[in-house]
Amino acid sequence: MSHIAIETNESSGKPILRRLLGYALLFKYRIALALLVLCCAVGAELAGPFIAKTIIDRHIGAIGLPWVEIASGLDLPKEGVKQAHVDGKFYIRQDWMEEAERRGAVFNRSVMKDARILQLEGGLYLVRQPASLEGQWSLVGPAKDGEAAEVKRTVPGGRSEMYPARKLSATETAQFYQHDVGPVARWLGLFVGLLALGSILHYVQGLTLQTTALRIIQRMRMDLMRHIQRMPIRYFDNTPIGQVVSRIANDTEAIRDLFMSFMATFVVSTINIAGIYIALFLLDVKLALVSLLLLPLFAVVMFIHLKFSQKYVAIMRARLSDMNAMISESIAVMPILQAFRQEKNRLREFDALNEDRYRNHIKQNRVFSLSSRNFTGLVGAFFTAGAIWYFGGQSLQTSISFGVFYAFIDYTGRLFQPIIGIFDQMLNAQRAVVSAEKVFHLLDIEGTEVVSSDAVPRPEGHVVFDNVTFAYKTGEPVLRGISFEARKGETIALVGHTGSGKSSIMNLLLGFYEPTEGEIRVDGTEIRTLSKQALRKHMGIVLQDPFLFAGDIKFNVSLYNKRIGPEQVRQALKDVGAASFVEQLPGGVDEPVVERGSTLSAGQRQLISFARALAFDPAILILDEATASIDSETEGLIQEALRVVSEGRTTFVIAHRLSTIREADQILVLHRGEIVERGNHEQLMRLQGRYYRMYQLQSGSTAQTTA
Repeated sequence: MSHIAIETNESSGKPILRRLLGYALLFKYRIALALLVLCCAVGAELAGPFIAKTIIDRHIGAIGLPWVEIASGLDLPKEGVKQAHVDGKFYIRQDWMEEAERRGAVFNRSVMKDARILQLEGGLYLVRQPASLEGQWSLVGPAKDGEAAEVKRTVPGGRSEMYPARKLSATETAQFYQHDVGPVARWLGLFVGLLALGSILHYVQGLTLQTTALRIIQRMRMDLMRHIQRMPIRYFDNTPIGQVVSRIANDTEAIRDLFMSFMATFVVSTINIAGIYIALFLLDVKLALVSLLLLPLFAVVMFIHLKFSQKYVAIMRARLSDMNAMISESIAVMPILQAFRQEKNRLREFDALNEDRYRNHIKQNRVFSLSSRNFTGLVGAFFTAGAIWYFGGQSLQTSISFGVFYAFIDYTGRLFQPIIGIFDQMLNAQRAVVSAEKVFHLLDIEGTEVVSSDAVPRPEGHVVFDNVTFAYKTGEPVLRGISFEARKGETIALVGHTGSGKSSIMNLLLGFYEPTEGEIRVDGTEIRTLSKQALRKHMGIVLQDPFLFAGDIKFNVSLYNKRIGPEQVRQALKDVGAASFVEQLPGGVDEPVVERGSTLSAGQRQLISFARALAFDPAILILDEATASIDSETEGLIQEALRVVSEGRTTFVIAHRLSTIREADQILVLHRGEIVERGNHEQLMRLQGRYYRMYQLQSGSTAQTTA
């Protein structure tokens, strides 16, 4: 199973995260705006527990603060002061009195008596002149609303004291709360407003971050698409097409998940955690220091999670790439698979890849399940239970206020949600990093820049190969000492058995590969000094396996060239003999062409490819086995068209059918990468060498020389 192999390619450039950051910094202002909005949204959300704490401690729970009783309203200061009127007496809370005194009010303290309100057995009791609130308070006997009662205070040592009390009715309780209703309503209004503001801000930052992530991936995909057009043909010779497609489609999609999901979650969670700890320290330093111990614990678990799951993620991504390559290859050669009955074997190979990916996915899920949500939830539950146990009961009365305790529990409950969110996105992050390694490895492959060729003058077409040697693999040359000259307007034919080097010569002329030794000159200029676009600007090529793009016939001939209008398209089709069948199509030159032109015959596709090459009016025309798929009748049309279009241009013809090149000005016979014979047809036939024998075999009769 050659497909089962982990891809270990690593980027040779900067570290992966730094390069990803480089793409993010292209949109730094949008990201900065999103983070600013996010901070505001987090601040608005985290204000909720503080507001609740304020309502509890300053208003709802404030009824338990010290009160003073004044027998008559005549003893109150003239300045207005907050008060409660119950049973003919006036009650002022201690903090109200201090607030009034700061404004200049003067109280007659000689007529005041201390009072406290206690919550006992489901009711509120007004206790007059208690010695202290320390100890355990209990109700001696039941009482109805508004009736007198008796309460007992038990202090350490078992000693108890009795105090008269009065159970407050709902109306009387409302008297004590009347001055808190307005502030509570305002605080609740602020709370609701902040929630609404937080929702709006989260929408804005989420939309901004996601659109920014899409822009980043859009830029990365365009960079990849530009780069693969700059890359050497040699790379595509050795790389399955499916793997390249996987880089541009699947791997960039995984990186998109990093920017959209993990980055958003990580940034939001980090800011949330920072905001929560700031709030905890503002509430209670001791509690905040205790909760800080959670961060190292989660960091260790996260490190273990990454260490064990990274290898599984790498294998999963490699298997996905292998499967894409196999699918692409299988679709391309489906007729061969079916003709040779290889469906089961191919399915068995694909199943092996799929099963390997499944097994590693299961292993990764085991690590994730053990170290993410379950662990975090369990630690969070134990920590919250411990906080309630430690600070509950009596310690709650002496250590922290109920409002602070409530806010602390609220904040710690919120603390675990962003941590769980980070854990949940770790798999996406690992996939993205592995995918980014492959994407940046592709981008690091050296290529040549695509430059404008609009101003390149049309060459004469004088081509010289000067002692050219070339090897696809080092030490295994496929061309040795190739030297020939093609003058303007000449037709040069290359013949030889398969593997003799014919197509390699044309690949070198087109600049797809660089010669190992020697020079190739066009009009006296060494082609390595020219850009690839300038070199190919005035070259036309027709391949043995013609390729048509999805579109129509007119587009396939003109290929976005504004100089080639409908009339030029029709003339090119007429010159190559394709007009007869094109005119019979329902749409003519506007007839739709599906991908690869599969609705047309091989000969029809070849004729359209001829028309494409001729419409561009090249100075150098290359025909690589161009007549191999054409029947004898069509071949006669092509031969006639070639005589017309080859005038004034240099034409290279690679052919196995020697009858198509009898009119060539020079025929080069190649054998094992060397030119073993050269001359025109008559000269080579008189020589009675390799060309003579090839022609004899193809013609099926005894060759006769013509002097």
